[in-house]
Amino acid sequence: MKCIIIEDEPLALNLLESYVRRVEGLTLIRSYTNAVEAFTFLQSRAVDLLFLDIELPQISGMDLLRSLKNRPPVIMTTAYRDYAVDAYDLDVVDYLLKPVTFERFLRSISKVYQGQQPVPAEAVTNSATSDYDRAYIFLREDREMVKVYLRDILYIESLRDYVRVKLPDRQIITYQKISYLEQKLPETKFIRIHRSFLVAIDKVTAFTPLSVQVGDKTLPLGRNYKHQALRALHSDNVML
Repeated sequence: MKCIIIEDEPLALNLLESYVRRVEGLTLIRSYTNAVEAFTFLQSRAVDLLFLDIELPQISGMDLLRSLKNRPPVIMTTAYRDYAVDAYDLDVVDYLLKPVTFERFLRSISKVYQGQQPVPAEAVTNSATSDYDRAYIFLREDREMVKVYLRDILYIESLRDYVRVKLPDRQIITYQKISYLEQKLPETKFIRIHRSFLVAIDKVTAFTPLSVQVGDKTLPLGRNYKHQALRALHSDNVML
């Protein structure tokens, strides 16, 4: 898992770097002391995990996070408790208070591993029907990793720190953020219609300015997602 650290305090930076080196499976590819340089790097390189301080020179960690279109999983690090609510509103994986102990660091990494669901490259980059038919993700259900083909997903519902993935014959509830799945699933196949719902476009059977019908389920169309969702559903490429 490739990660970068953005931290302007030398002692805190050295501590995090030493923790990363101690965990098998983590690879530190860059460390930054300001968010501006990190922003430039993140525009052209994908990372699997970002350790992000909040109080940074030039722009804050919060502002950096808001500016990223495709956010990697983020663990916030700070000496202040006051930012916790804002951080979780941005779907961070965890919020670490300094000084960070190694035990607490490992608990955060464990949350990242629990939340990561590998998506094959073809599920993200290719839209051809044959490729999409083969695309899948693994979802953790209880103690098993369950293989789910993207073509079988009807919709995904957010349950705070969990999601419900609705399939034709069953549902899977797994520890995951809906925003993470939204970033990983192909945008030509899935559309966010509400803060709590992500739907497969080809499974939509009817829609109005207020709701979307998927099978026998009527899902609300959120105000902040309405324009983009209706544009996708009205597209000439969508066959309802």
